[in-house]
This record gives sequence, structure tokens and C-alpha cells, in this order.
Amino acid sequence: MTTTLDRPAPIKPNAIPKVGIVSLGCPKALVDSERIVTRLRAEGYQISPDYSGADLVLVNTCGFLDSAREESLDAIGEAIEANGKVIVTGCLGAEPEVIEKAHPKVLAVTGPHQYEQVMDAVHENLTPPHNPHTDLVPESGLRLTPRHYAYLKISEGCNNRCSFCIIPKLRGDLASRPIHHVLIEAEQLVRAGVKELLVISQDTSAYGLDLKYAPQTWKGEEYETRFLDLARGLSSLGVWTRMHYVYPYPHVDKFIPLMAEGAITPYLDIPFQHASANVLKAMKRPAKQDRVLERIQQWRRDVPDLAIRSTFIVGFPGETEEDFQILLDFIREAKIDRAGCFKYENVAHADSRDLPGHIPEEVKEERWHRFMETQAEISAARAAAQIGTTQDVIVDGPSDEPGEFLARSKADAPEIDGVVYLKSDTALQPGDIVSANITDADAYDLYGNAV
Repeated sequence: MTTTLDRPAPIKPNAIPKVGIVSLGCPKALVDSERIVTRLRAEGYQISPDYSGADLVLVNTCGFLDSAREESLDAIGEAIEANGKVIVTGCLGAEPEVIEKAHPKVLAVTGPHQYEQVMDAVHENLTPPHNPHTDLVPESGLRLTPRHYAYLKISEGCNNRCSFCIIPKLRGDLASRPIHHVLIEAEQLVRAGVKELLVISQDTSAYGLDLKYAPQTWKGEEYETRFLDLARGLSSLGVWTRMHYVYPYPHVDKFIPLMAEGAITPYLDIPFQHASANVLKAMKRPAKQDRVLERIQQWRRDVPDLAIRSTFIVGFPGETEEDFQILLDFIREAKIDRAGCFKYENVAHADSRDLPGHIPEEVKEERWHRFMETQAEISAARAAAQIGTTQDVIVDGPSDEPGEFLARSKADAPEIDGVVYLKSDTALQPGDIVSANITDADAYDLYGNAV
């Protein structure tokens, strides 16, 4: 549903209308922003890099945590103050009354992934150019990430009903994209120069469940709309491919050989959230924890260079000291390479608000610090083990030091993991994949020389 308020004055005749965009939240929201930008440019709108040069501003919001909601409301207020003409979309847009109460001057509010409603709101408040073909849009679309990597969204929504999460209320149930559509987009991105694909969704392992794994044809071969076939298709493109938000369902075991063969980047982003059976039950997590540690150890035997990143919540209602110790033991035994940790937030509309045994803030804080200290020790040990190795890294760009570049190993996704500080006698370009001798390490980052 789109709520349209006051309409601004029309732009001057023959002027090319410009839209500014602020994108908040996760990579899934960033992909939504990229799709909107692509639509805008296809219709002839220009994208303004700042508030002052924009005829209106589009704010793509996040509403997952209360802190993210506040950040979104602050961003809307900043855009209104700086520009005055603001359209709001994204997850927080599912609650237009919250936005309009805080910022009654917004021009329109739309919910998440409502691309047509966003464009309708733009059209109503900023007249499109007369010639929509002034500038051609590339086949791969327009992106807000660097040219050498791209997020590939395979589905919307989620069928899980985790007690702390409101994503299904914001984005609905799982809605998978047909596999040939995903593979065609991936192929277009690679042709446009992308060297690294980051597969994202809310539950990547469940991909295709809603479509009953319907088969489709791509490049003369049949692929079922399911996680394993998606990985098989992407592996044929010859670029780094990272799998994010993979729940540890048993069928993921069948995917591991693709990493062992080098066809898929040896990296898994698995949102474990906790390790205690009692806490996981209260969280209503979809994947059973039974044998997860044993399976991880088997994965590491099959793929020795496998990197696992995860996210965890401490201070969940009812979490005891024993539960927390189970969590610390788990990350030590599983040797989680990268981990994000969040103190439980009593998110509006989440079922967990009604659970008994809410944890005092000071206990959450203390457990968060203990978790981060433990994880830093694990990460430092894992990084130290890389010293003396030679491995491929992808270059993101120059650092502030002469002759040094910022790169990432196969264990590092952009912006959320570590970096490799790479010395090179020759100039390197973003997207270059080069061999590096690793000479040093700290808790999260590596240091090396280009070979």
C-alpha cells in the first residue's frame, strides 16, 4: 500500500529530474535499492550523489531491530531537513503510521520490495523525462556495489517463524525466483565484469521449496529450482561464489563436494544464533542442532580451507549462564572463523517479547563482551595459521599506504569480514585476483605480498 501526501512543485521544463537514494540495512535491501535505481535510470531519471542536487530523495529503510528502526527514522528526518522532498520504502515502510507520525512531511510510504508502488510514487511527485531512452541501461542493471562484486538475491521472504524475528511480517513468506531467472542474471553480471557473486536470501537452503523445486532450462540443461542445482549452475560461471544465510539443513551436506572440487568458494554464512537446545527451542529455530558440530567437523575434513561465518544472539529471554557456556564451547569447538554477535533486543511485534525470563541489560552487556573476547581468540588463532601460506585474493582497491592494496581472501566477504593488506610492486585494479604470500596476521586481518 502506498500513502501519498503533498506533491512538490513540478521541475523546470527540459530539466532532467534527479533522485537521491539512501539505502539502509542488509544486502537484501541493497539489492532492492539497485533494482529501483535501474528502473529510475531506464526511465531517464538521473541519480544524485547528494541531497542538494536531488529533486527528491528516496530512503530505503530497515525495520528488523529497534535500533535499525531508529536509524531509519533519523535518516528520513535528515533527508527531509536537507532536501524537503522524501519518499520512503523498505521494511519500516510496512508500518506507514510509524513513519508518518514521526515525519508527516514525507511524500509517500511504500513497503518492502514494492517496486511498482515506488515508481508510482516517484512518477506522482517527479514528472518523468519526455525521452526515457536518453541513456541506455546496461543489461546487468545498475548497482550500488563496486563493479567487481555483486549481490544475487534468489528469493524474498521466509517460511520460518523465529520468535525474535519479524521478517515474515515485513516481507511475507518464502517467494523463490525461478532458477533460470537467477542464472540468467548471474551470467549477465559476469559478462559485465563481476568476479564475485554473493548469493543472498532470508533462508538460502530453503530455496525453491515454495515452487516445489520446479525444473527449468538454462543453456540447454535442466536445473531444478533448489539450492544444490543453483550452486551447480553458478559454479559453471568461473567466478568466486559465496553462499550467505545457509541454514544447516541435512541436504546442505550434498553441497559440500562442490566446495571440495573448487567449484564454489569455500565459505558458508550460517546464522546459528545460538547453540543451547533450550535457547534454540525458545527461538523457534528451524534447523535442529543435533549433530551440527559433528557435521561441521566432517565438512572441515572434506574442505580443509572452509571458512564459516555466523551470527549469534546473547541475552535471549531465559538464557542461563549454563546456556551461555554451551554457546562459548560451541564456537570454540566449531572454530567459527568469523562471527557477529548481537545483544537481544525486544523488537516491536516479535513473539519473543512475551517470553518469560528477560535478561537485565548489564548481563547482556557482560556476556556480549565475553563472547567477543572468545571469538577474537578463535579468529586470531585461525588467522595465525594462515601465515606462510600462499593463497588467491581479490583486490578491492588501494589502501592509504603507497604500494599497498586492500584485498580479501576466500574467507572474507566484503564489508563484514576481514581484509588482506597486500603489498605489490605493480599497480593492481579492483577485481584482480592474484596470489599472495601471507606474512603476518592479527585477530581479523592478514598481511601479505603479491606474488
